[in-house]
Amino acid sequence: MDGVTLVDHPLVQHKLTLMRDKTRSTKGFRQLLHEIGILLCYEVTRDLPTELVDIETPLATMRSPMLAGKKLVFAPILRAGVGFLDAMLDLVPSARVAHIGLYRDPDTLEAVEYYFKAPTDVADRLVVVIDPMLATANSAIAAIDLLKQRGARDLRFLCLLAAPEGIDRLRKAHPEVRIWTAAIDEGLNDHSYIVPGLGDAGDRMYGTR
Repeated sequence: MDGVTLVDHPLVQHKLTLMRDKTRSTKGFRQLLHEIGILLCYEVTRDLPTELVDIETPLATMRSPMLAGKKLVFAPILRAGVGFLDAMLDLVPSARVAHIGLYRDPDTLEAVEYYFKAPTDVADRLVVVIDPMLATANSAIAAIDLLKQRGARDLRFLCLLAAPEGIDRLRKAHPEVRIWTAAIDEGLNDHSYIVPGLGDAGDRMYGTR
């Protein structure tokens, strides 16, 4: 699918299957989300630019690659996106963080903003927007809109599960924003939940209903 990277690594797919299981405990679900978050972060950062620097090993001097340019920004959509954040910071501890608070209106399903805080120089950084589920794409589109209003120009979207409807809407709204996901499921049900999916990621992560 154009503009979409499907992360089909066996470890990712194995952990996703464990997470889909409705009998998985809150603790188990949260741990698996952390583990799969590291693997997905590895994929979304695969093509980051590098530059050669001079270093000394215990045995010799050499030129060796390091990340080039300004530090990344991870932008989780609250609350479920936070489940990926610690995992991704484990892999890229120098990254900056933007927090985007959105909730889904139960009647209109539209995303409603309640909090937004981002580094002042997002225009100069690669921003990875994080949310486990890409269902209607309302929250993803709203989050990217907010970041663009702040000046962000280089954006990527990372999720665990995506519905074809959500991918289509996000690609139409922001065609330059590539999507990374571990699975593209069948579609949405009457309540706009991904099917077969794994339920509400936030509720399963925090043990709420």
